[in-house]
Parts: sequence; structure tokens; C-alpha cells
Amino acid sequence: MLLTLLFFLSLALLLLSLLIALHFLSPLIASYRNQLSNNPTNGPPTYPIIGCLISFYRNRPRLLDWYTDLLSVSPTQTIVLTRFGARRTIVTANPENVEHMLKTNFHVYPKGKPFTEILGDFLGFGIFNVDGEMWSTQRKLASHEFSTRSLREFVVETLEEEVQNRLFPLLESAAETDAVLDFQDILRRFAFDTICKVTLGTDPHCLDLSRPPPPLMAGFDAAAEISARRATAAVPSSWKIKRALNIGSEAKLRVSVDLVHASLDAIIGERREKINKCGDRKCDGGDLLSRLLAAGHAEEVVRDMVISFLMAGRDTSSAAMTWLFWLLSRHRGVEKEIIEEATSFYKDGSKHSLNFDDLKEMNYLKACLCESMRLYPPVSWDSKHAAASDRLPDGTAVNKGDRVTYFPYGMGRMEELWGKDCLEFRPDRWFHEPWEEGWGTMKTVSPYKFPVFQAGPRVCLGKEMSFIQMKYVVASVLRSFEVCPVRSEEEPVFVPLLTAHMAGGFKVRVRKRNSATA
Repeated sequence: MLLTLLFFLSLALLLLSLLIALHFLSPLIASYRNQLSNNPTNGPPTYPIIGCLISFYRNRPRLLDWYTDLLSVSPTQTIVLTRFGARRTIVTANPENVEHMLKTNFHVYPKGKPFTEILGDFLGFGIFNVDGEMWSTQRKLASHEFSTRSLREFVVETLEEEVQNRLFPLLESAAETDAVLDFQDILRRFAFDTICKVTLGTDPHCLDLSRPPPPLMAGFDAAAEISARRATAAVPSSWKIKRALNIGSEAKLRVSVDLVHASLDAIIGERREKINKCGDRKCDGGDLLSRLLAAGHAEEVVRDMVISFLMAGRDTSSAAMTWLFWLLSRHRGVEKEIIEEATSFYKDGSKHSLNFDDLKEMNYLKACLCESMRLYPPVSWDSKHAAASDRLPDGTAVNKGDRVTYFPYGMGRMEELWGKDCLEFRPDRWFHEPWEEGWGTMKTVSPYKFPVFQAGPRVCLGKEMSFIQMKYVVASVLRSFEVCPVRSEEEPVFVPLLTAHMAGGFKVRVRKRNSATA
């Protein structure tokens, strides 16, 4: 009798537990069903509570290609992902959606607190990591400085000095000794030297390989990598726990950020003192830091702005050039066209270097850079967080707080956007029709189809400067040297962080070209 009573009591408790569980789980199940009905084919296999966590974790090593595969079979080139511990995420390769986010409904898609929190320790309140009035104020200030002809001339002068006095001697020495160089590292060092001169007015001597990397560069590398890995954590809250406990990668991030801040604070303090002694702007060397301080901005604000400029100016251009040099090693005919275009500006023998106007006219080289960035964009994806509920042009429902990501890496691989040869490197796709004595007029391609420099109100202010820098370096190097990968048969691995890079570096030998003219 007692056993029977215990049995029925246990059964009743079990049923009660099931009813309670169903009560609390029913909203989740309803939400799951609603997502399936709104997006029946857009996304990976998704289950109640855990969402697509299993698929996400399994595909983390190939996240870019996984997203691209899903987008390529989606009828709208948009997918929706939900996973345990993460916000609902919409990933799109649809240009109409991109334009809606970056222009038409710009105010609904700020970077948002979840994004700024990820990069806040490193970027602080710099222009890349803020929204609203703070972003608008910095944007107007930076826009004015970037538009001055004096800054453009200063950039070209700096490039000439760095190429002739640092890069060429290094490459000539490597050619004479048949040394193997990590060309990715060389280009990053070159870019860091250049951007420090242009932004800070200082010379970190990164291309002097006899010296250890300067503390500022080492701190930047570590802080950028750890910050980027926060965004790809399978369970987003994990990095917050490590930060609270000051352990593991988060402890290293804190040390790296302190190192970056200390280095920049010292430079800013010295420059402020110099400007105060000078009493006017004539004592500066044309760099951005001097311009910002002379305008009266607070040192902490200037420091955060400078961090954003340094990160963008170094990593994006060096990444784009690295992948272009690799692609050209497989397409020597294209490389020959670039050399012929560059050499045409030296025909009269009166020029010893390229000027700003020459560089602007190099359309074929620009097409090569665009084609390289289409396949290997320096920034693989960019996320916003919906400030209000919305609906994308393709019909995808957006809830307030959703993470909405446009995906340049996948867009460059969409047959619907670029044709059946979308995976091929074809610079001619950027022209209407080549003509007998040149390449003619470049096509006007929508920035929402090719958003490697963003688009809309937040379009990259340094876009023109970036092209000038990359054209100068690529044209100068190719006229004098041949870049030969050590393992030409292997395709490098594309690794996305804050900016993309080539896994393991880009190991090359360089040979001097006999036909090059000084």
C-alpha cells in the first residue's frame, strides 16, 4: 500500500515538473516556431533553446565559408541564426539590404552597445566605436582634416621617403642574399611606419629588422587580435567572465591596452608641450595629431581617435596588398599590365617619383586592388545592432536588439552579384570595355554591392588615401622587383580578425628586375 502511494506521488511530481517546464519553455518554443515560419529556408539547422549552437561550433574553423555556403543557397542571400547565449543574428549579402542598413534606415542600425562593448577596451571612444553625437562630431573633424591638400601631399612625401630609404634597401639586400622574407610582415611594418608618421609625426622604425618591434606595435597586434576573438566566441559571455576575473586572454588584453595607452599618452604629451611652446600651428609637421591638438581637443579624445586611425591605416592597406601580391604571382599577365601602366608615367624621363595626380590616374592598378579586395576583403564582415524593430527590403523581420551583419567576404563570392566566374581573379570586370591604347573607363559599381569601404554616412574617410598608398607601394615594388612565393602551389588560408590576414604569413623571395628604370 505504501509503495503504491509513493509511486502515484512520484508520478504526480513528475507531471507537475513537466507542466512547469512547459510553462517556461513555451515562449521559447513559440519563438522558435515563429522564426521557422518567417525564415523557412534561411539558415542552418536550429533547435529549441540551443538554436544553431551545434552547427556554429562545428563550423567555427571555417565560419566565413560556412556563412557563404548558406547565403549562396538562400533565395534572398540572407540567413537568420539563433544560438544559445547569443543575440539573434541576421547575416546578409543582399545589396538592397546593405543599402537599407547603411543609408536608407541608417538611424535604426547603429553599431550599438554590444559591438562597442567588444572593442571598447581597445578603441575607447574613437570614431570607429561610437554612435550618435559623439560619432558625428568626430566625423566632421576628421572629414575636414582628410580633405586638405596639404595632408594628401604629406602622405605622398612620406610614402616616397619610406619606400626609397627603407623598403627598397631591405628588398635589395634580400635579393642579393636570396633571403626568404615574410612579405605580409614587411608590408605591415611598412604601413605602421607610414601611418605613424602621417598620424603621430613619429617614426617607430618598424622596417629596421635589426630592432625588436616597438612596444606600440606589439601592443597593437595583441590588443587587436584578442578584441576580435571576443566577437567569435561560441558563448559570448565567456570573455566577460575572463575579463571580470582578469585571467587568460583578457589579462593579456588589459596589459596590451595599457601599453598602447602609455605609448600614445607620452607622444601626445610631448606634442602638446611643443605646440604650447610654439604658440601656433606652424611648428607642426603636417601630421594629424598636431592638427587635432592644435584645434583644442582633449587628449583622451584625441588618443582614442588616433587609435582608430592607426588600426585602419595599418591593417587594412597591408592586408589588401598582401593578397594582391599573392594573386599577381599566379597571374603574371596582369602583373605585366600593372608594370606597363606604372612605367608610362616615367616615359619622358623627367620624373623620379610618382605624385598624387599620377597615382589617381592609375585605373588598371585600382581595378586590380578592387578585384583583390572583392575576393579577400580586409574587413570580412561588419555588424550593427537594431535600435528598433524593422523589416529589410527582402522581407526579413528584424527585432529590436538583433545583430544585423553585412558580409563583404560572402558578397564577393555570390554568383548572383558577380556571375559564374565570381571566384576568378579578373580585373577586367571593373571596366566597361578595354580599348587599344589603355583600359578605358572604370565601371561605377554600387558601394552596397562592394562595401569594402562601408557606404552611406559612415563611408571610410581614408578611402582615397588608402588607394594612394597601395598604388604607390605596388607600382614602385613591381617596377623594381619580382615577388616569388616560396610555396607557389599552396593557397594561403584567409583568417578574419578585426582585419583579415594570411595564416602563417606570406613567405617570398624577391628578384631585381633588369628592365626597371629608376
